Amino acid sequence: MTSQVSSPAEKTDGALVGEQRAPGDGGEGKEVRRLDRVIIRFAGDSGDGMQLTGDRFTSETASFGNDLSTLPNFPAEIRAPAGTLPGVSSFQLHFADHDILTPGDAPNVLVAMNPAALKANIGDVPRGAEIIVNTDEFTKRPMAKVGYATSPLEDGSLEAYNVHPVPLTTLTIEALKEFGLSRKEAERSKNMFALGLLSWMYHRPTEGTEKFLRAKFAKKPDIAEANVTAFRAGWNFGETTEDFATSYEVAPATKAFPTGTYRNISGNLALSYGLVAASKQADLPLYLGSYPITPASDILHELSKHKNFGVRTFQAEDEIAGIGAALGAAFGGSLAVTTTSGPGVALKSETIGLAVSLELPLLIVDIQRGGPSTGLPTKTEQADLLQAMYGRNGEAPVPIVAPKTPADCFDAALDAARIALTYRTPVFLLSDGYLANGSEPWRIPEVDELPDLRVQFASGPNHELADGTEAFWPYKRDERTLARPWAIPGTPGLEHRIGGIEKQDGTGNISYDPANHDFMVRTRQAKIDGIEVPDLEVDDLSGEANTLVVGWGSTYGPITAAVRRVRGAGERIAQVHLRHLNPFPRNLGEVLRRYDKVVVPEMNLGQLSTLLRAKYLVDARSHTQVSGMPFKAEQLAEVLKEAIND
Repeated sequence: MTSQVSSPAEKTDGALVGEQRAPGDGGEGKEVRRLDRVIIRFAGDSGDGMQLTGDRFTSETASFGNDLSTLPNFPAEIRAPAGTLPGVSSFQLHFADHDILTPGDAPNVLVAMNPAALKANIGDVPRGAEIIVNTDEFTKRPMAKVGYATSPLEDGSLEAYNVHPVPLTTLTIEALKEFGLSRKEAERSKNMFALGLLSWMYHRPTEGTEKFLRAKFAKKPDIAEANVTAFRAGWNFGETTEDFATSYEVAPATKAFPTGTYRNISGNLALSYGLVAASKQADLPLYLGSYPITPASDILHELSKHKNFGVRTFQAEDEIAGIGAALGAAFGGSLAVTTTSGPGVALKSETIGLAVSLELPLLIVDIQRGGPSTGLPTKTEQADLLQAMYGRNGEAPVPIVAPKTPADCFDAALDAARIALTYRTPVFLLSDGYLANGSEPWRIPEVDELPDLRVQFASGPNHELADGTEAFWPYKRDERTLARPWAIPGTPGLEHRIGGIEKQDGTGNISYDPANHDFMVRTRQAKIDGIEVPDLEVDDLSGEANTLVVGWGSTYGPITAAVRRVRGAGERIAQVHLRHLNPFPRNLGEVLRRYDKVVVPEMNLGQLSTLLRAKYLVDARSHTQVSGMPFKAEQLAEVLKEAIND
């Protein structure tokens, strides 16, 4: 969430603080400890259901009223080899009784379902953390597969941690004996046993998960009840076993949220809802032409559910067909969208250039991932900025909008639609895998809070010829926005030529005239340069900072958490975050020149930094990371401290 921090304890965005003890109420003789935040990571084989487990724990945490942030992390392979390090899937959840910004730097609790999960994640776990291990999987062959010569549960290598050995598989099978399931079928519910145990440990609600399981397996009621039984067995195990002598409470984040109705939402879901809202506010049908690609496919899946809102989805045979259909829908009067990731943008580039030439509204949603080529399909990166800015032949400027959090994807979609419809231009919406799959609480807006995006289609002649005849000129522009008219095909008298060859100013006829081409190129650029975007608001609490940190997109959470830490250590630092990357806010240059040092953290090799140095001639210092994972707040805080004191 992005609410202001209200107490010194909240200025760290990771460790457990403000701990108190209370009499036990989680079972006979059990102790309950109150915490202000916890970071849990579920890890196992990609077939162990870790994403489902994390999603359910997150949903109950959201319903309880905690602020939260999540980080799903899974293999690129549909089914990676079982028990191997590349096949490990994990889900990290940070929840708190106050405003938080990131999924956390390091887990306080690791649930490891097998040796591969332990080995892949132990390097992130701080000393003293809790580790819950499924001992049934720590046999010779699974351990040898990941390089364990001896059992880490017995050789002393885990002495620095509070280890809870739990035979999850055995306990699950025992709990499900009455259902007559095969061993393999029963084993599949061990993630629900683990979820029940963690739900007991952290006093999470249970009704929602039981309802979810019965709905998910409604056609297989025996399987539904088996999963519910495993879930309850995990809860009961925590309450009765001596190994778990303590449970924990994290109170709702009552001060973190403004008044309203909230739900947990992922970035891709928020973006989908934003597109639907934009179409309703524009009073236009929504058309999605798309080809499935990780991590953007969820938008196609979600929008296909909303035909009742006038949404039409087309799963094309390839990326080029997807954007071609979307551009055709834009010509026909729809709010047109195409969704993809970096490799798909490369394939769509010629049609994006055609959309620039035709000057039609089109949203290109790029959920960025690690590259180049296929790269890291399930990992995050911010490396498509220069591709979005320049990745077309000729001078083909396109506005760029970037959301900063999962919930902000909703507002960014509305903003991108506003620009596309007002200025008759394709618009890039740059999200990424971290935002797309991560989640946080979102305040559901009232309808009267949403912008009015209605447009006027051309309805008749708009130009008087020298002989007094009235005519329709498809490239006669609005004086304020430089947008051309949007003429729906089939409207009598508005027939006009379209295509990729250069148009004559005003008439839209084919033109090879050098002077006309120069004028049209400069006019299209002026239209983008003239787009109205809000001025930057600088977060400079003291007003005396000499160092400015500049971010864009999903780096908002880690940067803001790092800035809090730096300020908590007594340093002065200012922060700005860019949503609009083309055009930049008009006051950006003045803001940059106000500070002696400018630091730009990015999940690429310095693309925004390059743009800032070229446009504003400032010494923007890059801090880059291309590991496929988001920045850690503590590491970023150290970088900022070094920059301040350099």
